[in-house]
Amino acid sequence: MVIIEHKKGRAQKKQTGFHEGQKVALRISDQTEMGFIAVINGTHKGILYKNEMFQPLKIGQEIDGFVKKVRDDEKIDLCLQKPGYKAIDFLSRKIMDKLQKQGGFIAVTDKSRPKVIADLFGVSKKTFKKAIGNLYKKRLITLEKDGIRLREKK
Repeated sequence: MVIIEHKKGRAQKKQTGFHEGQKVALRISDQTEMGFIAVINGTHKGILYKNEMFQPLKIGQEIDGFVKKVRDDEKIDLCLQKPGYKAIDFLSRKIMDKLQKQGGFIAVTDKSRPKVIADLFGVSKKTFKKAIGNLYKKRLITLEKDGIRLREKK
């Protein structure tokens, strides 16, 4: 969005002060057909799209989130997981921790139902598949028909 500064007549882009990937404090203020409206750090409003949420939220709830995108119209898209590859790295560590706590095996695969993945890790199936692909490429896990196994160190 471009606004005209009245005294000097110069074009100037209005700023929200937020940037993509920034961690923010959210307070859920309203629910719409598209998702939840949240107050960001007590100053601005943004939206959490319902198709990108993998945990229940309530109006009045306070939760940490991330700025997904600051749009040209200055509206702010939010998410509850770190956006981009940071989310993959974070989830990869979470999967490795779970594997170690579960004795080296978890009964979930890239073929598991999205709800099972969301309940277990709080992420979308797409993000989960990227994370296990990352771990597989690093040869940290093996993919089995009925789950994921921590690879034995040689």
